Amino acid sequence: MSADAVGRWADERTRGSLAPASLRAYFWSDNARRVQTVLGLIWLLDGGLQFQSFMYSHGFARMLAGNAAGQPGWVHDSVMWGARLANGDLSVFNTLFAATQVLLGLGLLYRPLVRPALAASFAWVLIVWWFGEAFGMMFMDMAQPLTGAPGGVLMYALIGLVVWPRERPGGLLGARGAKTMWAALWLVMAWLWLQAPSASANATSGALTKVDSGMGWLNSLQSSLAGDSRGSGLIIALVLAGLSAAIGVAVAADWRPRLFLGLAIALNLVYWVIPQGLGGILGGGATDPNSGPLFVLLACAMYPLVAWRAPRRVRGFEPEPEPVALAPAATPS
Repeated sequence: MSADAVGRWADERTRGSLAPASLRAYFWSDNARRVQTVLGLIWLLDGGLQFQSFMYSHGFARMLAGNAAGQPGWVHDSVMWGARLANGDLSVFNTLFAATQVLLGLGLLYRPLVRPALAASFAWVLIVWWFGEAFGMMFMDMAQPLTGAPGGVLMYALIGLVVWPRERPGGLLGARGAKTMWAALWLVMAWLWLQAPSASANATSGALTKVDSGMGWLNSLQSSLAGDSRGSGLIIALVLAGLSAAIGVAVAADWRPRLFLGLAIALNLVYWVIPQGLGGILGGGATDPNSGPLFVLLACAMYPLVAWRAPRRVRGFEPEPEPVALAPAATPS
């Protein structure tokens, strides 16, 4: 082999080894960037799901209108207005919905556009949480943590607040604000567990069979667990309400926070796989993967914050400055 061939081979090997390193540095350089990347991929998934043929049918508009039933007047009227607007020209509006989510995903993947993409996502989350999810059914007796309350799309905004690019930990909220938000979210989850939709005798049993996962084995598992839990809804609700409150308070108080973040991840993986049926993505008609993966991603975004401590000052004490070495005085000649 000639010297030129050896040189070209070495250059190709070097470029080949640098490519994965460059991709890692661009998309996976630190925890915040990793979460931004995964969040961008989930937005792309949402956009792809919005391009399904079902979303261009009147079934999509009927699904939106179905969220209005039983809501307070102002929620009912606004959701019905949004459903009628979308139904007026589904081909245009649904394409705009899908394209918006794809652009948000691409913006999060392209570093220079992360801030604008996150800012735009906050506005989009409000629109979708209002008109698409009817505020996660929080204003009526239907919100259940097992099935995705307080609404999957809300989680996009909470994650975005924590991973907003800033020098200080915790993004726009700061470390303390992020922990407060986490505690409030999980205390709301605990409160929802104690409400009638989750605490009645057969609430858990009913929630386990609400979503068609599109997979026979998982549907069978859902049905089996629904039968086993029939009549035990109150006991399950009390246990999970207590666990949810503990997860929220322990992380906020920095009491074994990584253990409780791990519990939050495990719990939401169970929620996502069984009652949420992997978001119903394979069953058709799903617009997103539901809240389970977003809770997991939020826990991952919180993970570095629980080890972070602000510098502590003791009142009346300031550390003495270190002595500065002085040059020796010149001796007179």
